[in-house]
Amino acid sequence: MTAETAVKAHRPRRTERARKPLLYAVASLGLLVMATPFLWMALSAFKTRQDLTASPPVWIPTHWTLDNFAALLDQLDMPRYFLNSAIVAVLVTVSNLVFCSMLGYALAKLDFTGRSKVFGLVLAALMVPGNLMILPLYVLMNGMGLIDTYAGLVLPFAAGAFGVFLMRQFMLQVPDELLEAARLDGAGEWYIFWRIVMPLVKPALATLTIFTFLGSWNNFIWPLIATNDPDKYTLPVALATFANDPNRTVAGGNGMLMAGSLLVVLPVLFVFAVLQRHFTQGVATAGLK
Repeated sequence: MTAETAVKAHRPRRTERARKPLLYAVASLGLLVMATPFLWMALSAFKTRQDLTASPPVWIPTHWTLDNFAALLDQLDMPRYFLNSAIVAVLVTVSNLVFCSMLGYALAKLDFTGRSKVFGLVLAALMVPGNLMILPLYVLMNGMGLIDTYAGLVLPFAAGAFGVFLMRQFMLQVPDELLEAARLDGAGEWYIFWRIVMPLVKPALATLTIFTFLGSWNNFIWPLIATNDPDKYTLPVALATFANDPNRTVAGGNGMLMAGSLLVVLPVLFVFAVLQRHFTQGVATAGLK
């Protein structure tokens, strides 16, 4: 190798090393922009009224306090709202994991008449804005007498087109030879689905769990429309109602609202922390086939 060739070979490496600090700087700036509102909310939950109304704004509380959380529990029935959100989010997540996996398996591994048409309907459903379905869903749930019930909050989201599409794409990666060998050994489709396919698509299940739980936990429009009884309010609806309360400033002000918002975020962070490894693997392997 000549000296000129060696210099040309090292140029890409030097260029790549020069780009890395710039990429890290851009990524750090993006992280800071996204994390700043959350940090402000988390810190404000522990601020006193004086710190919240200070000008210029105070980032770090001068006196850390839990009064906002105490006032929130005193003014709102937070355990009830938290339980409502947990019940709805867990039921929606579990039903999506089961039903979306079943349909994804059928579309990926079973040969039946109209399979391509069913998959076309799934893709078409992905293109329909969710807000467009709110009115038909309300009419349907009201006709079934499910308004102000947990069933009315769960059934419209028991299975989603995104979940079906996600599970179908991952299950396409499962080798057909493995399933054929199981069938030759006498295994039924239920056994193959639960004992062979499902353990192989854990990254997809983790990804679907995070997206579904996050969407259900933060869902605001449908619970607001489908619940008239305050005892059935979820956390986002209860906090929004409290935010519009004219007595909010007297009761505790923005500190209570920040404390409630922090309580809403914590379960989502916990779920993501538990499933982070599988979620990262799922994103990395998505669309390989």
